[in-house]
Amino acid sequence: MATVSLRLGDLVWGKLGRYPPWPGKIVNPPKDLKKPRGKKCFFVKFFGTEDHAWIKVEQLKPYHPHKEEMIKINKGKRFQQAVDAVEEFLRKAKSKDQSSHNSAEEKSRRNSSEERSKQSSGEEKRKAGLSEGKVRKNTGEGKKRGSSVSAERGSKSPLKRAQEQSPRKRGRPPKDEKDLTIPESSTVKGMVAGTMAGFKWQPSVSEPVKDGDPHFHHFLLSQTEKPAVCYQAITKKLKVCEEETGSTSIQAADSTAVNGSITPTDKNEITGLTPIHVKRIGFLGLGLMGSGIVSNLLKMGHTVTVWNRTAEKCDLFIQEGARLGRTPAEVVSTCDITFACVSDPKAAKDLVLGPSGVLQGIRPGKCYVDMSTVDADTVTELAQVIVSRGGRFLEAPVSGNQQLSNDGMLVILAAGDRGLYEDCSSCFQAMGKTSFFLGEVGNAAKMMLIVNMVQGSFMATIAEGLTLAQVTGQSQQTLLDILNQGQLASIFLDQKCQNILQGNFKPDFYLKYIQKDLRLAIALGDSVNHPTPMAAAANEVYKRAKALDQSDNDMSAVYRAYIH
Repeated sequence: MATVSLRLGDLVWGKLGRYPPWPGKIVNPPKDLKKPRGKKCFFVKFFGTEDHAWIKVEQLKPYHPHKEEMIKINKGKRFQQAVDAVEEFLRKAKSKDQSSHNSAEEKSRRNSSEERSKQSSGEEKRKAGLSEGKVRKNTGEGKKRGSSVSAERGSKSPLKRAQEQSPRKRGRPPKDEKDLTIPESSTVKGMVAGTMAGFKWQPSVSEPVKDGDPHFHHFLLSQTEKPAVCYQAITKKLKVCEEETGSTSIQAADSTAVNGSITPTDKNEITGLTPIHVKRIGFLGLGLMGSGIVSNLLKMGHTVTVWNRTAEKCDLFIQEGARLGRTPAEVVSTCDITFACVSDPKAAKDLVLGPSGVLQGIRPGKCYVDMSTVDADTVTELAQVIVSRGGRFLEAPVSGNQQLSNDGMLVILAAGDRGLYEDCSSCFQAMGKTSFFLGEVGNAAKMMLIVNMVQGSFMATIAEGLTLAQVTGQSQQTLLDILNQGQLASIFLDQKCQNILQGNFKPDFYLKYIQKDLRLAIALGDSVNHPTPMAAAANEVYKRAKALDQSDNDMSAVYRAYIH
């Protein structure tokens, strides 16, 4: 792969995970945003969004040589707006460079004109001196030698003085004229550069290009108008920074101007400009899901304070750079946005309402995001008490498992404070592959329970089919092979069947939690008089598996309820 030379200020295409390439600019990171360990990377501010990230150098391409290629494979409306923002940026930069160049040429012409004027004046004085010498010679004043000396002095002295005032030859431009023209950055030079052959994205898993998913709100494809407004404010401040320092720095931008919940930090000691405020993130609950989420937040450079009921679970993350909070109240009071991910409705309420709980740390402007899978009544109650203290609330349960959490590929279902949802975009980008905003508080809880009801019922059906194959003398492996070639083929199906065939029930999603979700989904159906007989039947199978001491195993251990 060809080596790409990049530097601060370059326009690039940035590729992050499974997201499509997006136009951005390499800028200075905020002073308290840590650079990830490992491979070389640059801090990129993306056009048309509020987003920014550390991007590995092999996932970056120069903007101009690859512009046509990227436009062909990305057709979304937000993508086109981002490209338009880049072009507008380039037009302004080119106009500024041209203005500076014209100013330098005008200054050069003025200098040349002044030099010619001075030389002309000196020539006139020289001629006047020679004329005076001739007059003296004709009238007989002085001796011939004296007249010659006088003429020589009269001709040389004025010329010598003129030469001292203007040592350059007539018509020659100032020696440093070339230094008066502002040099083009590599991004502007790229407008006439040829395509860089041999450059390819770092190969990874199959990465279909996302093309305007109407529900994909965070990171690059935000559907709201707020990011565009914020981007204009950022662009304005970046322009000020360019004019005053000669370079562009993201430290000059405040990307959280809306809602006023997050205030700028102190001014940069070197530039004297105000950097953006790096959100201080709190996280409560380091279970299977929470651990992967926190790890990805740290990898993306976020400042994270953690708390867990079992304090020992915090140690690993402290080693990775996280800070330790002594109580939930302390975490909330010292952080801008606090996330929580706990097991069930009781744990969620205790975390907020209990001694030294979240509520004690809430004050106006503090943000609380509950990522637990609970019922709508619980999350509505929590939202009410948080808001009553002046806080901002968002529910954001996640669909996935431990592996997807570790990979940062969760699906996030959010509802509540729309502004807070947008403020969380960089965090959601770190932990998930997509997010959905579902409206008012309670909607995300309901949707999450329905999703897990389908998943739990499907798992029970898989276990039932495998045991029926066994007792009828059919090969379970052959059944799996057939299913994997049909319409039901999926990663979930394959992984759970492999667990059963290998007898490996190490938890990826606790059986006790999927049974809890089934129970809550059935109650949701009862609340609106909607029958859920399939979920009810699956729930009974999971209850039997729990009675067989399978609660802390993976949900696929429901298989054991059929063989005992």
